[in-house]
Amino acid sequence: MHVTPTVWTITILATLALLAFDLIVIGRRPHEPSMRECSIAISIYVALAIAFGIGVWVVSGPRFAGEFFAGWLTEYSLSIDNLFIFVIIMSNLRVPRKYQQYALMVGIVLALLFRGIFIWLGAAAIERFSWIFFVFGAFLIWTAWNLFREYLNPEDDDEKTENFAMRWVKNTFPSTDEYHGTKLTIVQDGKRLITPMLFVIIALGSTDLLFALDSIPAIYGLTQEPFLVFTANVFALMGLRQLYFLIGGLLQRLVYLSVGLSFILAFIGVKLVLHAMHEYHLDEAWGINVDIPIWLSLIVIIGTLTITTVASLIKSKRDADRERALDGLA
Repeated sequence: MHVTPTVWTITILATLALLAFDLIVIGRRPHEPSMRECSIAISIYVALAIAFGIGVWVVSGPRFAGEFFAGWLTEYSLSIDNLFIFVIIMSNLRVPRKYQQYALMVGIVLALLFRGIFIWLGAAAIERFSWIFFVFGAFLIWTAWNLFREYLNPEDDDEKTENFAMRWVKNTFPSTDEYHGTKLTIVQDGKRLITPMLFVIIALGSTDLLFALDSIPAIYGLTQEPFLVFTANVFALMGLRQLYFLIGGLLQRLVYLSVGLSFILAFIGVKLVLHAMHEYHLDEAWGINVDIPIWLSLIVIIGTLTITTVASLIKSKRDADRERALDGLA
């Protein structure tokens, strides 16, 4: 896939302009967005992603369009899973609702920054070392197992927000317990103090860094085109803050999402290992073709997400009905 420097420049500038506009608007008027506002924004972002995928089909063919859609769906699903952690962070740090949109926007900027760095590093590694696919594949399979294990044995919420960076900042710098708008620091009695908003940003940033380590190998298992990797991540993250407010309650009902994502990551991990075997012609020695086509990957991803969502909603409804029945008996 040939992408000119001009196209790269326009894409990056458009992304930066959109982020700058959002930051300026939210910074000037922090508020909790309405359901209508969130629905319109998400619809626009999804429509833009679909239009972009169709454009890739027209310009570069169905193969690359399939790679974009598979990557976008995977990254979008991983981003929704991220929202679980964001909800816990906002709750544990008691972020006022009107400031949550600002914190999420800063978190998205950090996520794009971290993913941009990992996309560049991943592209450089793939170009020079074919064996990196073995590493990526093994890492995704290990991540999938950990994700499934967390589903079986959920962690304490405090463990998900407290990390080395948070503890170091808390123990090193004086702070205040009160929020002061979107300010990260304030001067009080001649001393500069850290506000809780900075702790929120650190928690979101460190979480974004960890998720970038998972998501970039996953999408490189679906496409080796850096441009598609970058744009899939951009479209997956753009509507994340609106999605946070729109489906905040629904997130608790997607009880099997982690299971579905663990299966998808394991599938992509196996796909990467098989691709590495193909690169080193190990499959020829066995007389079989083990390189999984993108159309099959797309079917597996869409099918898994559909089954996961339907099964989650059915289970949540049954649990709710059972609770109502028990309350009635009581």
